[in-house]
Amino acid sequence: MHDLLPLARTAVDPDAVSRTDAALVSRLVADPTTRVVLVQRGLLATDGDGLDLRAPDELPSDAWDAEHVVYLGRDEHHAYLSLTLPEHLGEERDLDGVPVVEDARLVELVAALRFTHLRDVGDAFGDLDAGLAATAVAVSSWHARHPRCPRCGEPTEVVDSGWVRRCTADGSLHFPRTDPAVIMAVTDRADRILLGHAAHWPERRFSTLAGYVEPGESIEVAVAREVKEEVGLDVADVEYVASQPWPFPASLMLGFRAVLADGQDQVRVDAVEITAARFFTREELAAAVAAGEILLPMRSSIARALIEDWYGGPLETRGF
Repeated sequence: MHDLLPLARTAVDPDAVSRTDAALVSRLVADPTTRVVLVQRGLLATDGDGLDLRAPDELPSDAWDAEHVVYLGRDEHHAYLSLTLPEHLGEERDLDGVPVVEDARLVELVAALRFTHLRDVGDAFGDLDAGLAATAVAVSSWHARHPRCPRCGEPTEVVDSGWVRRCTADGSLHFPRTDPAVIMAVTDRADRILLGHAAHWPERRFSTLAGYVEPGESIEVAVAREVKEEVGLDVADVEYVASQPWPFPASLMLGFRAVLADGQDQVRVDAVEITAARFFTREELAAAVAAGEILLPMRSSIARALIEDWYGGPLETRGF
């Protein structure tokens, strides 16, 4: 399944050993073969086929602020950078309501771009774009949320081609974080799948159970704990399946199959995170989806992959 997970695919060598080269980004910005992923507000510049990759000379020189550039790696054709654009470019106005003068080329470029959420298009991307996009969104989000040192509160500066932030006061180094989360296709002894509805989801949306790994526990223990907390059922068997990044903002989704212990069929939702949960046979789920009674998660998610892996093939429905 791993090769089929939309956001687990990649075709780029991350070339991590080159990140410490202080001149790397400057050389790549000057290289016309470099390609740039553009990010704004966590969204990606896309065209009709995938990422709207740009050559560096298509971007104004003042766009290249080291604070917003990340080296993503290379393949046999190109090196790749991501560039996070200002959030409110072209929108700032003075007290009289007059637009503040900014670089006209950059404002014009951004106005012509189409920005899309990775969740909505990740499954349609090819391997190259999927890997570039997941990394670009994840690291851009990390930079936006960590401008200051968590130890002393002083500002940090970007080093190592966008992969490290260094405190300007105490010199401590800080790295992008990833939060492990378990997500599981839970079945009973009759091989019915258990799907739940989270409190914050749209009406009728059902998906697999999931939750974050807590300090001091294994991922297997996390699976059992989350199932017990959310629906009051005991897990007997846990099997790891596959993982993929979910950079919204910084999760790594660890997918499992989990089989309930004998006699575990009385669902007791916690009514806080999960407001409803029910078992489905394959026939029941297919009928509910076809009738629009159940809305499944988006195809870019590992949840959809786990459900369809249990089902034995695609389930046609609109996702989120």
